[in-house]
Amino acid sequence: MTESKIDTRYLSAGANRYAAAADWGANGLVAFGADCNVCLWNPRDSKGIARILSGHTAHVRAVKFLPRYHSEKTTYIVTGGDDHGLRIWALDTETRTASCIHSLDAHTAPINCIAILRGQEAAGDDRKRFFATGAADATVKVWSLSSTGETTLVQTIKTTKGYFPLTVAMSPLGDAGQATIMAVAGTASNVQIFTATLEEGNPEFTLQATLSGHENWVRSLDFVREKADTPKSDLLLASASQDKYIRLWRIHHGTAPSALGAAGVDMAANALMPGNKIHKLNTGGEKHCIMFEALLLGHEDWIYSARWSRVASDGRLQLLSASADNSLSIWESDAESGIWITVARLGEVSREKGATTATGSIGGFWTGLWSPDGSAVITLGRTGSWRRWDYDAAEDRWEQNIAVSGHNRAVTGISWSRDGGYLLSTSSDQTTRLHAEWAAGDGTWHEMSRPQIHGYDLNCIDSLGPSSFVSGADEKLMRVFTEPKAVAHMLHRLTGSKLPLPSSLLPDAANMPVLGLSNKAIDVIDDSLPSEDPSSTPENPHLTDRDALDPASMVRKSALEIDHPPFEESLSRHTLWPEAEKLYGHGYELSCLAANHAGTLIASACRASSLNHAVIRLFETAPKWTELRPPLAAHTLTVTRLRFSPDDKHLLSVGRDRQWAVFVRDTDNGTEVQKQGYTLRQANAKGHTRMILDAAWAPRGEMFATAGRDKMVKVWIGGKDGFALALGLAMDHAVTALDFAEGVKEDGTMFLAIGTEAGRLLVLGLKVGEDGAVQEVERVVLSEELWLPRAVMQLAWRPAREGSGMRDLAVAGEDGSLRIYAISL
Repeated sequence: MTESKIDTRYLSAGANRYAAAADWGANGLVAFGADCNVCLWNPRDSKGIARILSGHTAHVRAVKFLPRYHSEKTTYIVTGGDDHGLRIWALDTETRTASCIHSLDAHTAPINCIAILRGQEAAGDDRKRFFATGAADATVKVWSLSSTGETTLVQTIKTTKGYFPLTVAMSPLGDAGQATIMAVAGTASNVQIFTATLEEGNPEFTLQATLSGHENWVRSLDFVREKADTPKSDLLLASASQDKYIRLWRIHHGTAPSALGAAGVDMAANALMPGNKIHKLNTGGEKHCIMFEALLLGHEDWIYSARWSRVASDGRLQLLSASADNSLSIWESDAESGIWITVARLGEVSREKGATTATGSIGGFWTGLWSPDGSAVITLGRTGSWRRWDYDAAEDRWEQNIAVSGHNRAVTGISWSRDGGYLLSTSSDQTTRLHAEWAAGDGTWHEMSRPQIHGYDLNCIDSLGPSSFVSGADEKLMRVFTEPKAVAHMLHRLTGSKLPLPSSLLPDAANMPVLGLSNKAIDVIDDSLPSEDPSSTPENPHLTDRDALDPASMVRKSALEIDHPPFEESLSRHTLWPEAEKLYGHGYELSCLAANHAGTLIASACRASSLNHAVIRLFETAPKWTELRPPLAAHTLTVTRLRFSPDDKHLLSVGRDRQWAVFVRDTDNGTEVQKQGYTLRQANAKGHTRMILDAAWAPRGEMFATAGRDKMVKVWIGGKDGFALALGLAMDHAVTALDFAEGVKEDGTMFLAIGTEAGRLLVLGLKVGEDGAVQEVERVVLSEELWLPRAVMQLAWRPAREGSGMRDLAVAGEDGSLRIYAISL
């Protein structure tokens, strides 16, 4: 086994759409759930996701940072998910290592929320940290974590009336270490208030009050101290609901009359207000009361989260709310009237909202988070992508900035552009994404374009040239896309890529009609033109009245004339690629496709259970786009992978019927007959003992590798009598992905990347001996922290680039992550 330098170039993953699935810690890191992973991201730099923590076996629903004492060098994160498990992670700030220190299985259903008891950080390093978890088993569990890392289950609370908790919040009622309050809400319209006294570190929470007033499920709760420098000042509780309203509640230290006086409310008038019941609390011998404070109106749809922050300069309280109406609102109490008003509204302008996913609708904001200092906010949309705004104090406005994005379902296919300038990926989330290196961003990688937003799950993709690709989905046909001029110029400006020649022939941009699946080429609209009726302008003769009714589908000239990677709304609306062709012929969902290196031929196959449908169809590319008949027949079940040899002389296919087949290109024999056609050269019906999942050609000679469910990697070499087995390697798990790196070392070593069903990754150095046998001369096993928690769906080495001593390997994961590792070979 050889040690090799391995760097992480790029990590991409879409966040899970749960209101509690992310948290912004005091250390500046954002932790969020992405499928069964926990991703760490620092929004203050442009490097994107810094690390992916794997350990959960199902979707992560809840993430929280624990408070860190001043002398500590370790940050703790608590996460919970659909696997019913609770995990505690330790991040070492000096070594930048991360590990799971506890895995707890106390709940019997998915964990929906986690609450942290803050305000104890200054009490000493020997204090316990308390947190609570709410799950779909209709329980709330209270936990403690000691300074030595020991976790204890303190209490289990069964929610009354059988509803499921969706949100929990905790706060000290007075001085740290004394009375504590906990609010619980969920699939009911009320909020339950529990209190406890932290005596000897073991609180016992008891139900003290039930706050009514909401008319639908309550999605979010958050406490804040009204005056930060006064420990016994009133607490404010914000509750956000699916009834589109936010309610504020005041928790006062003292009796009801003093609470009314503190709130500046006339007692006689207040007593007549309906629903303003004052709830009395008695905890640890101290009296508190809760009263309704304010009703915040302004959102037009469900409110998923409401979180407090304090302005650092003057201590003003601000409340950030995220709603399904595609907006973030920042609320603040008016200094003169005391009325809570919206001081800023971020997100989608109403006239630009898309009606469907085809026009880029983001489906609402699922959560909103403040930065620790309150100078920035981030929010999560339907696509799994984050948006970020930073507050400019000099201009008194919020400005959008670079955030991270990624697939939120399995990445099913990847393909490098022919020159290696960018990487294309397709996913079961029905999108195709283009990832590239930002030249001005210290070599950081970003999603630069979203060429295809589809209505079917996408299964496969391959590049046809510098500015086009073909993809296949569950809709039984393939679609060919060409790069629009606006995207080409943006990539040239941001990544230094070459402009397609002649670029003047490329369409300006593309959009997708409502209820359509085909991206249509359109002209870019000049910024000076009105958008109310673009069909009436001579500059846009292709736009129709139907397009005029959908301003979200328009592309203005300035939209992509940017000096930074595009933000989420630009990605989903302005970076589509127009569709050039559809290729029909298959009877079932596309399973795989491949384009030859010359870009003149496309081979494809579909899911099949019979010989009639398990055929391989060949299509000529431009200008004819016609199928070459008859199709190639060899398999009896679904073909899982198609690969053209480096010289395009051979076509290799493998399938679920356990066999591989090699087709050879027909020679013209001096005529023009079947120059592009292929005929069967050899088929091995017993290539593996179980289904074959992937295959790859070696960079030199007639040599290829196959891998299958039988946990074997086999290398085959061609000779006079056909292809014969030259090497068989046994693996610990089923092998799901293979790819050979371009080029051969001076000593004849070729490198084969291997990915398994368990997410393991390794690179083998193979050499052909003088006797024709293949030997393994080197093995590089990537470290466990670089493994995937689920199957590796596909591997793709980046085409060799000059001046680079390391080779980039793209990894597509069933966990929805896309990774690029740089490996020194």
